[in-house]
Amino acid sequence: MAELSRATGVSVPMIKYYLREGLLPGGERTSPNQARYGQEHVRRIQLVRAMADYAGLSIADIRTLLEHLDNPGRGLHDQLGAAQKAVTPRREPGEGEQWETAARQAGELIARHGWVQNPDSPAMRTVTGVLLTFAGLGYDGVLARLDEYAEAAARIAEADLAAVAERPDPEKMVELVVVGTSLGDALIASLRRIAQSNASARLFLDAPGEGGGSDGS
Repeated sequence: MAELSRATGVSVPMIKYYLREGLLPGGERTSPNQARYGQEHVRRIQLVRAMADYAGLSIADIRTLLEHLDNPGRGLHDQLGAAQKAVTPRREPGEGEQWETAARQAGELIARHGWVQNPDSPAMRTVTGVLLTFAGLGYDGVLARLDEYAEAAARIAEADLAAVAERPDPEKMVELVVVGTSLGDALIASLRRIAQSNASARLFLDAPGEGGGSDGS
């Protein structure tokens, strides 16, 4: 285990924690107090750390994703659905006329783009809740651009699935579906913030030589 710790940069106590939580399979016993760990253990630890550090997933969600990864009996489409369900926050449906209006707007948005989605899915409930909040705060400019957001999401989804299709074997395809769903969210969120910063600079900073600057001088 000390060698596994050196190879991964993860402390021995944390490795023991992963073992107790079922995130890491046990090693091959070589004596009552020692076990042999291989490259598959190194890779599993890397996956767990990535999902915890970059995707911000809980131990319970990581365990669920790894269970799907270790039991890939279903097709890729079903695996993707399982991964999405595991990483999408669970939300209870709202009530009242305003919720129904937002739910209808969400359904119309999905229909306009020819997508199929269960209106009671966690993702649809999230979309509905976000639209309801935007409307309540008076963010009409965002609501007017929903189709632009959907088109960007469609391009991202196409890139996701193209990357899956390029994997060399079904096992690796399933792994990318399961792990890439959570890490992809973190990647897109970070790229969005970088892009926002650059777009803000283009829109709101004074042009060179026109006076003023980012410090207000």
